[in-house]
Amino acid sequence: MAIEIRVPALGESVTEATVGQWFKKPGDAVNADEPLLELETDKVTLEVPAPVAGILADIVVPQGSTVAVGAVLGRVREGDGAATKAPASGATNLASEPAAQQGVAPTRLIATPPAQSSKRSDPVAPPAATAGRSAMPPSPSARKLMEESKVSVEDVTGSGRRGQILKEDVLAAAASAAPAKAVAHATSPLSTAVPVPVPQSRAPSAPNDAAREERVKMTRLRQTIARRLKDVQNTAAMLTTFNDADMSAIMNMRSHYKDLFEKRHGVKLGFMSFFVKACIQALKEIPAVNAEIDGQDIIYKNYYHIGVAVGTERGLVVPVVREADRMSLAEIEQAIADFGKRAREGKLTIEEMQGGTFTISNGGVYGSVLSTPILNPPQSGILGMHRIEDRAVVRNGEIVVRPMMNLALSYDHRIVDGKDAVTFLVRVKECLEDPQRFVLEL
Repeated sequence: MAIEIRVPALGESVTEATVGQWFKKPGDAVNADEPLLELETDKVTLEVPAPVAGILADIVVPQGSTVAVGAVLGRVREGDGAATKAPASGATNLASEPAAQQGVAPTRLIATPPAQSSKRSDPVAPPAATAGRSAMPPSPSARKLMEESKVSVEDVTGSGRRGQILKEDVLAAAASAAPAKAVAHATSPLSTAVPVPVPQSRAPSAPNDAAREERVKMTRLRQTIARRLKDVQNTAAMLTTFNDADMSAIMNMRSHYKDLFEKRHGVKLGFMSFFVKACIQALKEIPAVNAEIDGQDIIYKNYYHIGVAVGTERGLVVPVVREADRMSLAEIEQAIADFGKRAREGKLTIEEMQGGTFTISNGGVYGSVLSTPILNPPQSGILGMHRIEDRAVVRNGEIVVRPMMNLALSYDHRIVDGKDAVTFLVRVKECLEDPQRFVLEL
């Protein structure tokens, strides 16, 4: 009996994934719960295990394809069988099944032009997406975009679970409607000859240059990073304010206690835990920086889940240190060290990267002296750390050399006033320059 391998639930707001590497090929013996393939989402990479022990009968969806939640990836034939016969047997079964249950070539989902999105018939999409109007209401972001774009529900075909309309569906429907409106306007007797901008692909390179170019498809994570960063620039009224901090006190504390700290807690005493504590102190005083906008409401969050940006080969991810205000410096350092290790191994879960209320990004590890970090939506603030460098500063009327770090706070001006943003960054500076404030909660 052949057991189907299906795309598991991928977490909140994640509806599709890209098939990565298959660890087995048709005919190979597999054990129950043995990893068969990798799925790459816009947030994490996860392994899909074998549902039962047996023989991998066939691979329905090859590497590089985009699949929806619940789609069939392949089949495992239960029990022992002849490895050489499994592929042929699997192919026979595939031929006798409806087309909607068979595999799909990589280009069927990935390369569908936007103008044809209202007529998509993706084999791996949930049946509800092509079987008439779904009873599932559009997602909140899709509903808002439909109102702004004046797009009717009848003009959009949902590609989500049970045919739910997603934001991408509305964008595709709006794109397909734009040419029709342009033609109607151009043929109207009252219309004026106004040129209609037409999206163009990249101009071809010179022959000598083209031979030395390499075209690589963006990963889902990179696509998501690009989309989210552009979305926040288009949505939020983002501004950045700057300050600097004298890191002498913290550096002296680390130098004095680093060996004892590592021996006691099994983790090195870094800078990030101090910054997390400093930000929490400032967030308690300026709650707007820890809030978010939801429609016409402001949601103030009386908890502190601090996102810590981690760079990986695949891109930037932001795991969240939850209830950070209840943690010690050692607990924060342990959590961040664990996140960093698993982020580089691609083993973070979706849940570990959701629900953050404020983010800290440390460009200083790459040598950055000054930057303007971009908000991590729907958050209203992000702190940028930078490289520590010796500078000449004036202390008590004398010029002295101090280890200084530039600080940058990007914030959403729709909810955070300039005065509050400046005050927040000053509080962070004060806590860093006098770490005893952590103990006294000043």
